[in-house]
Amino acid sequence: MKSDLERTKLMVSSSWLLLCLLTATTTTAVTTVQTKCSFPAIYNFGDSNSDTGGISAAFEPIRDPYGQGFFHRPAGRDSDGRLTIDFIAERLELPYLSAYLNSLGSNFRHGANFATGGSTIRRQNETIFQYGISPFSLDMQIAQFDQFKARSAQLFTQIKSRYDREKLPRQEEFAKALYTFDIGQNDLSVGFRTMSVDQLKATIPDIVSHLASAVRNIYQQGGKTFWVHNTGPFGCLPVNMFYMGTPAPGYLDKYGCVKAQNEMAMEFNRKLKETVINLRKELTQAAITYVDVYAAKYEMMSNPKKLGFANPLKVCCGYHEKYDHIWCGNKGKVNNTEIYGGSCPNPAMAVSWDGVHYTEAANKHVADRTLSGLLTDPPVPINRACYRQ
Repeated sequence: MKSDLERTKLMVSSSWLLLCLLTATTTTAVTTVQTKCSFPAIYNFGDSNSDTGGISAAFEPIRDPYGQGFFHRPAGRDSDGRLTIDFIAERLELPYLSAYLNSLGSNFRHGANFATGGSTIRRQNETIFQYGISPFSLDMQIAQFDQFKARSAQLFTQIKSRYDREKLPRQEEFAKALYTFDIGQNDLSVGFRTMSVDQLKATIPDIVSHLASAVRNIYQQGGKTFWVHNTGPFGCLPVNMFYMGTPAPGYLDKYGCVKAQNEMAMEFNRKLKETVINLRKELTQAAITYVDVYAAKYEMMSNPKKLGFANPLKVCCGYHEKYDHIWCGNKGKVNNTEIYGGSCPNPAMAVSWDGVHYTEAANKHVADRTLSGLLTDPPVPINRACYRQ
């Protein structure tokens, strides 16, 4: 029989071994959880929700008071300050993205932004001077990316100046970059204007398939990580109410949003999510995150006071009273008096900046709710989105 001393030694030895195993397991788990993705660059495709200067460079520059809240000048963004894509860059500790179309002062070392205000996924048979639809649809943005990637490789070998080289991307980093998509809202906008509800609904699978083709194109070139925003509650944009008159019973939901338009946005999102799930099966090395910005934006409609906002349907910039509408940054006459469509006193409490676009405060709310993984599928924060789930 073992003595008490021997039994005690055996128990201590066993306990120590168990503790070592638990410690090793815990350390490994913590290390795994804490490992962050190191994205060297961001390449963004989209519309005005993420345009950091593209349409402003291609056509007329965006004017005051756009950008005044954060940049203290117009900065090519349809907001008083930063967009969600800017908060993405901040979260990943990368510089704000230069617009691909901006030829002056741009730096593409850590990515590029191909988004332009008014862009659609599918090409549209109209010009920007008619209804504000950009000629740079998603397929054109992808063509620009293809050219950007090829041309930057050529330039890098030709340029001798270290200073100039520092403005160019590294070819080996395209595979490690984050590819973000925020587009589709304007496809619905065109549809609401030109189609019946049934016609528009029937086009959604084709619209979404074009976005899937864009993802495939980048994947075939080595891209692995995709962050795909769905579309927001279109029916909650205050512009929808400017010329409405008295709505019929049931036309608006309990928060004042156009029900049919939001239902179409949700149908688009349902098809988009299905497509993302199928792409994950097809592109076996890709990590694709579906981001529910609809939910984040609708929260501001349904519970503004809790989130620190005033009336979410009240436009901050511009003059919109009854049937008189002077858009943000413009001048016009009301009852023979010249009116300037300026900013409201406190944009930080507003959701809508100009009736179509969101304030920086609203964009920050969207970023806070999505970049942490609370409203994503799979539920991962953006700094761990490189891991295939």
